[in-house]
Amino acid sequence: MATNLQLLKSASGSSVSSLSVTDCFSSAYDVYSAIIRTDSTASSNDWAFLRFIDNSGSVISDSEYDYASRSLFSYASFTDEKATGQSSISRIQYIKNTGDGGCTYLNIFNPNDSSSFTFTEHQSSMETASQLIGSKVIGVHKSAEQITGFSIGHGQTINNINISVYGVK
Repeated sequence: MATNLQLLKSASGSSVSSLSVTDCFSSAYDVYSAIIRTDSTASSNDWAFLRFIDNSGSVISDSEYDYASRSLFSYASFTDEKATGQSSISRIQYIKNTGDGGCTYLNIFNPNDSSSFTFTEHQSSMETASQLIGSKVIGVHKSAEQITGFSIGHGQTINNINISVYGVK
């Protein structure tokens, strides 16, 4: 089955702790893809996280997220994690205070449907000169409400982040 991607919106930031992409979901699509690129480092090592934005423009930080992940390390054993009742979906991308940056390919399902939960799945990778860190994650926002956008955050400052959102036909 062939798919078509239509670029809907882009956002970028420098020296930010979060970056929001607002008003990118509508009734035109059921499935969206986003590419998240960090071109340089953060002020500390940590996983970036995702929060959705509701139809009033508020970032949802209530304990309404569940996720399961497999973190992939080139220098250590893989690890699995699952969490329920969280304030975000974690493991979006590992961002270090040294390194070359990374990329995440994120799919979001049914965000505009106010009668359905919003589901996600994504893969990420980050590289330094001697390490490769990746993740595969599934997540859900367990509140049936209309979602209009999302925010990617980090515990500290991200030097450069770029997000492109596509509708999938």
